[in-house]
Amino acid sequence: MQMQRLVYGPFRSAAGRGPIGSLADHPFLIVLDGLDECEDKDEVEALIDSMLAFFDENPFIPLRVFITSRVEQHIQSRLNVPGVRLDNLVDHCSDDDISAFLDVLFQDARRRNPVIQAYVQEHGEWPTPSEKRRLVEHIGGSFIFASAVFKFIMVSDASIDYPTTPIDRLPLTLKMNPGLDGLYAQVLSRSENIPHFLDIISTIALLEAPLPTSGIAELLGISTHEVVNVLVNLQAIIQVPGTDDIPVTICHTSLRDFLTTQNRSGRFFAHPRHHVRLYLRLLECELQLRRRRPGVPIHQSECTPAVAYSRRFYIKHSYRGIELSEPPEWDLAIRLGRDALKLHPGSPELVQALADAFHSRAARTESLADFEEAISLYHKALLLRPSPHEDRWMSLNSLGSALVDRDRRTGTTAGLEEAIPLYREAVELLPSPHPDRSTPLTNLGCALLKRHQRTENMDDLEEAISLVREALEHRSSSHPDRPWSLNQLGSSLMGRYQRMGTMADLEEAISLHREALQLGPNPHPDRLWSLHKLGDSLLERYRRIGTMADLEEAISLYREALELRLSRTDHPYFTQQSCQCTRGSLSAYGNHG
Repeated sequence: MQMQRLVYGPFRSAAGRGPIGSLADHPFLIVLDGLDECEDKDEVEALIDSMLAFFDENPFIPLRVFITSRVEQHIQSRLNVPGVRLDNLVDHCSDDDISAFLDVLFQDARRRNPVIQAYVQEHGEWPTPSEKRRLVEHIGGSFIFASAVFKFIMVSDASIDYPTTPIDRLPLTLKMNPGLDGLYAQVLSRSENIPHFLDIISTIALLEAPLPTSGIAELLGISTHEVVNVLVNLQAIIQVPGTDDIPVTICHTSLRDFLTTQNRSGRFFAHPRHHVRLYLRLLECELQLRRRRPGVPIHQSECTPAVAYSRRFYIKHSYRGIELSEPPEWDLAIRLGRDALKLHPGSPELVQALADAFHSRAARTESLADFEEAISLYHKALLLRPSPHEDRWMSLNSLGSALVDRDRRTGTTAGLEEAIPLYREAVELLPSPHPDRSTPLTNLGCALLKRHQRTENMDDLEEAISLVREALEHRSSSHPDRPWSLNQLGSSLMGRYQRMGTMADLEEAISLHREALQLGPNPHPDRLWSLHKLGDSLLERYRRIGTMADLEEAISLYREALELRLSRTDHPYFTQQSCQCTRGSLSAYGNHG
């Protein structure tokens, strides 16, 4: 909206008042720097899309946009279109530029650091021209890498097994891989033997919003000084504030991608199972606070950092870890939920949280009694959230999903018919562009697809495709639920293909399932589903046109799916289909209590 008001609108107005072609040789220029540093990838994509739409509609307006940024996937996918020129700035950066940049940094360090001053007095210039030349050559023209290397050299290190002065650390930078993955691994290794290292790093990587050191400590049940002890050696890649009330942030968003991708991070991998621990700890933190104030409403301003975070995001961690959890963990979640509700009876948030715990356990154990208890609690939460309560949509959506899950368990259809109007009301309560709209959209689409499969009503199928397609538009390539929406739309299109035989539907379904598989490397909870869906659609194309490559790929996908299923035998209660609707009911509560 700001770009429309401040840039696009005035240019359109000027063009409407008369020719401005005389400015074509000297167009106005907007420079956008650090786009990759924006945490909200959806907003970045929307910004780029609006720019491209503006230039498509107004090709002769004398305006250019120059974006300087690491071209991350969510940016590159939007810019890889005609009318956009992509260039690598490293190709235009000379070693002289990097050398001048380092000169400024090292000169400032020499003025501030007494260790460097003492070394220079005794040994002369530091770094020497030879050291600086080798460092510049190793950096290879990347200012990002140059900045990270300098931070690595200058940050103090308390580890007795690691060089503790900048002079000793400088030679080590020449062994670093110029790619950021190598740098991340090198820096992280400095703290990996300190107690709680992996828990702290995994927490920072998996949090939905940053917490201060005191909040991280509270969440993990450790002392603040233990968090600081781990992070103080990692300031080349993690920004650690000087006080414990300012959030800890990562220096670059690619660090989170590194930590959450197993084949890149290796021993530093933030495993999705850590979501389960975070979920349980958030419930415990909430209960501890409520025990101090039994029966008294607790205002948001009175919450500790972890409890304030819990009220917004606990359900996100429940959802992210549901398929990797164990039944005893849900037993604990239910006990915690009951204890909290006893202290504050009638709290819709606590009723909802307890219902979520029963629903999640039911999805893992297939317990009909748990389904019934979850449905009863969701009904109660719904009554406590009359329209226009801002969280009413949550209870509508969750109740609908529990009813659909119970139908699958019992083989009946009454719950599906009851769920559809609940989902419709939830969608109506979240007009576009509400960030949570995609959840009831997807669930309504899935419910209509299920009804179509039973009744063969084409109107239900067409509406399902439209709804899930809209939901997918709300979930960018970086959205953790995009693979699920991709598979749902692919399944809907396969349903239409099976009725109509339109080849375009089959081709699009294959493309959607393939993207879902690419976005969900193991141990992503949707990978098993993606393997089966892509295999099914390729097998269908083989039957249609007889391409052997499709058959071979389908066999390979089914083989991987079988191996993945066998690898989960340590989770005897794992049922993929059981978890799908439950995940839908839990997937978008991020900004609510």
